[in-house]
Amino acid sequence: MTFVVTENCIKCKYTDCVDVCPVDCFHEGPNFLVIDPEECIDCTLCEPECPANAIFAEDDVPDDQQAFIALNAELSEQWPVLAEQKDAPADADDWNGVEDKLQYLER
Repeated sequence: MTFVVTENCIKCKYTDCVDVCPVDCFHEGPNFLVIDPEECIDCTLCEPECPANAIFAEDDVPDDQQAFIALNAELSEQWPVLAEQKDAPADADDWNGVEDKLQYLER
C-alpha cells in the first residue's frame, strides 16, 4: 500500500509532509505534490503532518478522489523529487478547503 496526495493539495502545496518522509518519495510540480507509489514505504508519517488533510492511505482515498491514485503514479515519474521542506505559496491558506481544484492543476 502507498499514500496518495489528493485534490486539496492543489495550490496549497504545503511541504510539512516532505520534512518527515524518510525515503524522499515526494515529487514537486508547479502547484501540487505527489507521492511515488514505488518509493513510499507506508510509514504513515506524512499523513498527520499535512495541514490541508490532503494525504490518505491508498485504501482510504475518498471515492471522489480515486483518480488521484493514478495521477500520483503518473506525475511522480515526470516531476523531480522534493526532499526538503519549502515555504508554502503566499495564498495557500486561501486555497485550503476550496473544492473542485483539479482544473487548476499545473503539469
